[in-house]
Amino acid sequence: MNPSCNLFIVGPTGAGKTSIGRRLAAHYGLRFIDLDHEIESHCGVDVATVFEIEGEAGFRQRESMLLDDCTRHEGIVLATGGGAILAETNRRWLRERGYVIWLQASVEQQLERLARDTKRPLLAAGDRRAKLEAMAQVRGSLYEHSADLAIPGELEGVPAASDRCVLLIDQSWQRLPASVLVHHDS
Repeated sequence: MNPSCNLFIVGPTGAGKTSIGRRLAAHYGLRFIDLDHEIESHCGVDVATVFEIEGEAGFRQRESMLLDDCTRHEGIVLATGGGAILAETNRRWLRERGYVIWLQASVEQQLERLARDTKRPLLAAGDRRAKLEAMAQVRGSLYEHSADLAIPGELEGVPAASDRCVLLIDQSWQRLPASVLVHHDS
């Protein structure tokens, strides 16, 4: 939604949603929320444990519940999990309640950035490349259709990537103050 008082960040695992999201929140003077951290706080265990106990379906149900709650806030930067866009209701809430930024990352970039990461349950065992390619196949068009702005991944550090994001966001985001937002019941 443009104009909006919120920035919502979507994209594949390893795209930098949390790292860049924190910097965008600081730059724009907004509160930062990481959806996976909200899930962990709400459940009292990490995401991997939620997956282990409830499976992906249980995790996605919790993710949707908390996404609905978080996207109702005003004046936030929200970093979603890579699969948050899988549910149509989640995509609708993102589009209706904020300005959606798609941080893109190639499978090669993901493999490089996640090389030492052992905490992501969907990448825990097996061929990471094949899993990332399969996720990209399913999720790519969902990110594309949900996003107000697509930001291509580049070979750069988080500070440079964040600065590039700010330049692109400033060209297209019509920022509203939180108090001006019109509420819609969903």
